[in-house]
Amino acid sequence: MHQTSTIIILSTLDITTTSWVLAITAACVIGISKAGIKGIAIINVTLMALAFGAKESTGLLVPLLVVGDIFAVIYYHRHTQWRYIIRLLPWMVLGVIIGVIIGKDLPQKIFKIGMAGIILGSVLMMYWWDQRKSKAVPTHWAFGGFIGILAGITTMIGNLAGAFSNIFFLAMRLPKNEFIGTAAWLFFIVNLFKLPFHIIVWETITTETLMVNLKLLPGILLGLFVGIRLVKIIKDKHYRKMILLLTAIGAVLILFR
Repeated sequence: MHQTSTIIILSTLDITTTSWVLAITAACVIGISKAGIKGIAIINVTLMALAFGAKESTGLLVPLLVVGDIFAVIYYHRHTQWRYIIRLLPWMVLGVIIGVIIGKDLPQKIFKIGMAGIILGSVLMMYWWDQRKSKAVPTHWAFGGFIGILAGITTMIGNLAGAFSNIFFLAMRLPKNEFIGTAAWLFFIVNLFKLPFHIIVWETITTETLMVNLKLLPGILLGLFVGIRLVKIIKDKHYRKMILLLTAIGAVLILFR
């Protein structure tokens, strides 16, 4: 059922110029995010959902994310802190499985509302985190378990685990490079784990969607090039707030698409 709707959208209706612009921009954002500019990944989800629809965009995104992950693990692998991956990964895997079950038969309208809600919730959560005077958070295993399950569910349903994993790694007080390197391996593993579910269960990854992915690869490469340079210089809080605001607006637009 999901495969048929994806093929219709990508083959018979023709992808509009606007959709291509949104998708290429999303691919650039993926590259920038995977290069280390954390906190902006929600934008690529919003843009792809606007370009192709909420459910279909989840399958289109995963192969692009894996490409970005491959670069990130190669570039930042020496900074990876495996003990934090081991703490979070099993819970994320459980969350992914829950997400597969929850999301498989959701009607498109509910899926779209759910995705917009998750985006807005993630934006509010990251804004709340930025405004906190105290940065102390629980480090008990239950904290990692709760964050991991939420991250797994949201990464399967909407590729939106970034906000949750960011909070976990911030709680662990990881320095910038260790943060990026650890997140890179975590999401590389999780995104590979998600692939069979998108192909076999949800049928949101098809030959047609992979052809679209191939055309979007230059956008990822451009984003990676830009991101490598930005990660060394960007520290402006106003920029982060602007990104959160634009993301929230994008989430609202999804509801009215």
